Amino acid sequence: MAQTAPVHPVDEVPPVRHLAAFGLQHVLAMYAGAVAVPLIVGGAMKLSPADLAYLITADLLVCGIATLIQCVGFWRFGVRLPIMQGCTFAAVSPMVLIGTTGGGLPAIYGSVIVAGLAIVLLAPVFGRLLRFFPPLVTGTVILIIGISLLPVAGNWAAGGAGSADFGEPKNIALAAFVLLVVLCVQRFAPVFLSRIAVLIGIVVGLAVAVPFGFTDFGGVGDADWVGISTPFHFGAPTFEASAIISMLVVALVTMTETTGDFIAVGEMTDRRIDARSLSDGLRADGLSTVLGGVFNTFPYTAYAQNVGLVGMTRVRSRWVVATAGGILVLLGLLPKLGAVVAAIPAPVLGGAGLVMFGTVAASGLRTLTQVDFKGNNNLTVVAVSVAMGVLPVGVPTIYEKFPDWFQTVMNSGISAGCVTAIVLNLLFNHLPAKGTSPASGTSGAPEADGLPGGGVEEGVEKPREETV
Repeated sequence: MAQTAPVHPVDEVPPVRHLAAFGLQHVLAMYAGAVAVPLIVGGAMKLSPADLAYLITADLLVCGIATLIQCVGFWRFGVRLPIMQGCTFAAVSPMVLIGTTGGGLPAIYGSVIVAGLAIVLLAPVFGRLLRFFPPLVTGTVILIIGISLLPVAGNWAAGGAGSADFGEPKNIALAAFVLLVVLCVQRFAPVFLSRIAVLIGIVVGLAVAVPFGFTDFGGVGDADWVGISTPFHFGAPTFEASAIISMLVVALVTMTETTGDFIAVGEMTDRRIDARSLSDGLRADGLSTVLGGVFNTFPYTAYAQNVGLVGMTRVRSRWVVATAGGILVLLGLLPKLGAVVAAIPAPVLGGAGLVMFGTVAASGLRTLTQVDFKGNNNLTVVAVSVAMGVLPVGVPTIYEKFPDWFQTVMNSGISAGCVTAIVLNLLFNHLPAKGTSPASGTSGAPEADGLPGGGVEEGVEKPREETV
């Protein structure tokens, strides 16, 4: 009898009850970040509460559609990995500037549509750059992603940036309690429950938070039952040159960040990214960004929060995240459900976020174990790249005197570290070393450990699919 080929874990479809639980867990992990972008941009533009609510429901709807495109895919759109999509924070500062200097939301949406089309066109170019992402670069970028996200979890644990009780011991205690629940479930519970440890931690934390007055569900009663986002609700888009240029810079930054996230998930799921799948994933990002401009929301990218969740739970099915996308679509169409999720207090998310984001950083360290650090400059590449990635996280105002385009690139620790890692890898491992003949690529005398003087990392010159 002919045997059927085994299904890769990425393509497995879990039972419906597991899909619902795992999918809801992904939604809760990214919800706060998803609604933060419309809240920040709308708040800076002094929009009315009704318009703010409209932005949030539109954002959730397109988040869900973008996630479905990325996970399920069609034709050459979608990386077909467990990738959650959400609004990129890299676009917040440029969009606030565009919206508050006279252009308003129509100018924002015009620049977002152009940026999305540019991403679609540039996706094949980025796909051909994959050979410049060996384990040295990818491990460093994944490590920086995790480190850059930890302050987000810290702000949540303290009560949420800007909250009146920020840093109160009760907030830290609630976050620590949720973290303890997550760890205990992961260590002692049966296998299925351990895989939804984050969901259980959030539910238990919410059950404790309500009687202690951390949150209330008053906003649920005020929310509408049904809300549908219509194209160009705030007016026809306008296309202003300065707005478009700034958003194109954002597009390059988000493509770089998304590439790092794709590679990280590929490592965690044992389905490594190749040039074609990277192009398909970036092309889906571009399409989702165009939809964002049409349906009154913003540019989209892969969410690193959920990368950590994939690594922590070891649930690799893309259909789980596709289910999460379906839940987001429901939240976007049913604002009352969205208000229930929005009532989860920040410290509860912070406790769960600490372990998720730490998992991303640990995954980067695991990838770096594949790299040879003897007799070469690879340690310098990692050291300087991590330093450049952490710098804007630790000192957020360090680049405030620089031009806007420079701040857009360097204020994101992920893009700053990624660009640094790529450049230093080219400098130390691709250019001819001192005493090396460009024609031969080797030096006359080996070093003490038998390595040639150039110190090229093993696997750097090979395509990623040949490197283990």
